[in-house]
Amino acid sequence: MDSRVAELFGTGSGLIAGPQCSGSGNGLSFMSKKSYAKNSKKVKNRSTRNTKPSNNPPYLPPEAEEGNIEYKLKLVNPTQYRFEHLVTQMKWRLQEGRGEAVYQIGVEDNGLLVGLSEEDMRASLKTLRRMAEKVGADIAVIREREVDYDSDIPRKIAEVLVRKVPDNQQFLDLRVAVLGNVDSGKSTLLGVLTQGELDNGRGRARLNLFRHLHEIQSGRTSSISFEIMGFNSKGEVVNYSESRTAEEICERASKMITFIDLAGHHKYLKTTIFGLTSYCPDFAMLVVGANTGIAGTTREHLGLAMALKVPIFIVVSKVDLCTKNTIERTVRQLERILKQPGCNKVPMLVATADDAVTAAQQFALSPSITPIFTLSSVSGENLDLLKVFFNILPPLSNSKEQEELMQQLTEFQVDEIYTVPEVGTVVGGTLYSGICREGEQLVVGPTDEGNFLELKVCSIQRNRSACRVLRAGQAATLALGNFDRSLLRKGMVMVSPEMNPTICWMFEAEIVLLFHAKTFRKGFQVTVHVGNVRQTAIVGCLHGKDELRTGEKAVVRFKFIKHPEYLKIGAKLLFREGVTKGIGHVTSLHPLFMNQYS
Repeated sequence: MDSRVAELFGTGSGLIAGPQCSGSGNGLSFMSKKSYAKNSKKVKNRSTRNTKPSNNPPYLPPEAEEGNIEYKLKLVNPTQYRFEHLVTQMKWRLQEGRGEAVYQIGVEDNGLLVGLSEEDMRASLKTLRRMAEKVGADIAVIREREVDYDSDIPRKIAEVLVRKVPDNQQFLDLRVAVLGNVDSGKSTLLGVLTQGELDNGRGRARLNLFRHLHEIQSGRTSSISFEIMGFNSKGEVVNYSESRTAEEICERASKMITFIDLAGHHKYLKTTIFGLTSYCPDFAMLVVGANTGIAGTTREHLGLAMALKVPIFIVVSKVDLCTKNTIERTVRQLERILKQPGCNKVPMLVATADDAVTAAQQFALSPSITPIFTLSSVSGENLDLLKVFFNILPPLSNSKEQEELMQQLTEFQVDEIYTVPEVGTVVGGTLYSGICREGEQLVVGPTDEGNFLELKVCSIQRNRSACRVLRAGQAATLALGNFDRSLLRKGMVMVSPEMNPTICWMFEAEIVLLFHAKTFRKGFQVTVHVGNVRQTAIVGCLHGKDELRTGEKAVVRFKFIKHPEYLKIGAKLLFREGVTKGIGHVTSLHPLFMNQYS
């Protein structure tokens, strides 16, 4: 299978990291000579001094006006007016980071690492704590380090995480899809992270994650399950070890990590693809067994994440079973694949807590950085480094993009359908845009005839606890009362009645054929994945070509065979049939004009 799956890397979109990302282990990156010359003019009086030789880079990149990172030289005894100004500035940085900000204390605005004496650092952190209290936040010092500056007394810089205390369920939520070959230790790792207890080496930790009896008997995940782990405003882990219910975790956490546990076995590949396309994960965690290395579906899962442009990091598990040489061989194997021309990734091995902080910050800045962790779910080796990484990991979208999505009309993607006793029909999915409130009237569709049906949202649950308002980008379950379940199916959307959704049987997409055994031509049937839509479609025609071979591009017309679907122009598309695989994006729709509400 490997030789065929390697074709998935043919259209990788990794970017070569710029100078700001060629991180050293301590995370303070060198700037280009040109930038340095520009900065050194501003600090001429300092550049003429004789500084001591240092292993640390002498400066960070200049402070950006946007984003959630703030540089402060010192915060010693500010006046009341200055203090109010600093508080307003902190509110802005927290808003940019959706509830999180990072303060670099002892650093000038141009990035020069000056450092502070012990006394000044204490006073600055005290002021920062007062500022945080004023805006309803907590602070936690991530790391401190000494810098060599022209001074006889030791000087330090501090990196401080500022995080808002949660209120009314509005915590920061990051979704992480968990990928990897069967038996690589995905469910066990999630069990250890979310339950707070190490595994016994025989799979005890994963038992709470399984949804079906056959999964418990075989030890293999076949469905999509969700697990949560939180961090409070001080950066401490919140999981089931101290909380009995998900509701308690949500109440105590300022930041939530929702793990989407996907199947590793090749026969459940369609379920894994559905999880990646419909649940819109922010990041993907690829778990590789140190004892087996890159085997089975590992390459395929890596290729899928790259094709869908999901930032990926790697966890090498089961290091307790292997010798040091075996672990190093697996890591070298991974580094070799990540550096291939199709991938163009920059692997970054995480060995210390300092590396974990750097990896989290650089990973969010550049899609080409790929952190690699080596850990054990049995001995707990390096497990803390992964927790530090999740704690620091910032969201990909800023507050401005979030606000723009919330201004749009409501659109909820239906991914799961249940019947709950005494509640009625319940749908699970993600709110793509707008705001959804309890009691709101929406329409759901399209039906087989292309119509939309009216319904009412009776109640909302998010992370298994009640919630009054759902905002764009959040996943939840909505109770629909006595609405007939048989009228619903996966792939439908619930939208605002004011929206005029585009329903189509046929659409055109610009595709790249990643692999096909023979030639791809008119009449060929494939399973198409577009967001939460998964349906068989027939290739209608290939514009300008009679047939396609592996690696070729074309604009292709597809026609659904069962029912019309709701699609958007520009949506990412992935199709498969046996060994045939391809990716692309929707370029035009052939709409039905009969969509009406009934």
